[in-house]
Amino acid sequence: MSPAPRPLRKLGFLTIGLFDEADPRRGHESTLGLITLGERLGFDSAWLRHRHLQYGISSPVAVLAAATQRTSRIQLGTAVTPLGWENPLRLAEDLATVDVLSGGRLNPGFSVGPPTHYEHVRGALYPDTGEQEDFSPGRAERLLALVRGEDASDFAGTEGIEVYSRRVQPHSPGLASRLWYGAGSLRSARWAGEQGLNLLTSSVVKAEEDEEPLDFAAVQATQIRAFRERHPDGERARVSQGLVVIPTDGATPEQRARYQAYARARTPRTLAPQGPARLLFAPDLVGTTEELVERLHAHAGYREVDEVAFALPFTFEHQDYVQILTDLATRLGPALGWEPGQD
Repeated sequence: MSPAPRPLRKLGFLTIGLFDEADPRRGHESTLGLITLGERLGFDSAWLRHRHLQYGISSPVAVLAAATQRTSRIQLGTAVTPLGWENPLRLAEDLATVDVLSGGRLNPGFSVGPPTHYEHVRGALYPDTGEQEDFSPGRAERLLALVRGEDASDFAGTEGIEVYSRRVQPHSPGLASRLWYGAGSLRSARWAGEQGLNLLTSSVVKAEEDEEPLDFAAVQATQIRAFRERHPDGERARVSQGLVVIPTDGATPEQRARYQAYARARTPRTLAPQGPARLLFAPDLVGTTEELVERLHAHAGYREVDEVAFALPFTFEHQDYVQILTDLATRLGPALGWEPGQD
């Protein structure tokens, strides 16, 4: 039997930060503006998603470094950083630096696997080592070890006037407890639990071969339970859900029509597993606070969590995001039991 819905404890939002190639600063400033708005509205967290070789944020860690200087309370995360594009040692240095600048507010989320369109980018990304690169969970384990302060070098000491450390510098002791893994399959959810990570779930999961009927919410709930079964903290292990949720209470009639058309256009992909990976997509949720509360409380995946990072839709305008965030913080969040600005 599914558990009763828990009062929502943490409310966050996620964006990919679109921009015009001819004027990229405006899009990046829009994203920073949404993060500062989120802090004023009391959101607990703001998350940025990587978009490599696209017109979305390619360097969330750099953008979040800027956000640390414009905010003081809101948690700042990546959801997620695909490690196939990263050198774990260099990424560990960048993450620790931004965490120090933020005062301990960084929440790095990551995933493993080959880079998207690897056959097309390998020559630019790994021209000399493309065949040898390891895109397995071992790459993530390297990152975990480095963030936790394990040795990156077997040399430490003074050489001339230079002083060297064995571990990544700066070292931010609390950062390791704020690492998240973006999992979409039972295997990856279990692995994240075994590693003691926090779990990010999204609007995409993998349909396991023996699961029938194929219901997104049920599959997601199964993965969350499998994660907690393997995690040292058990039921207390943190899980954040990232559905697309669009409240319309404060929207204009034109906005409501556009939001509903957006969701309708994306509905066909939710009706059956997609591609050889058998991916299941969650329907976008659009409606009034009353309608959304009812749908979320009936959602098996949502019933397993008490924190969320609802995803902002792609391709909307800045003023649309302002309305959505305002409704999330002032209407939907409180109706789900959330209180703004909780520690």
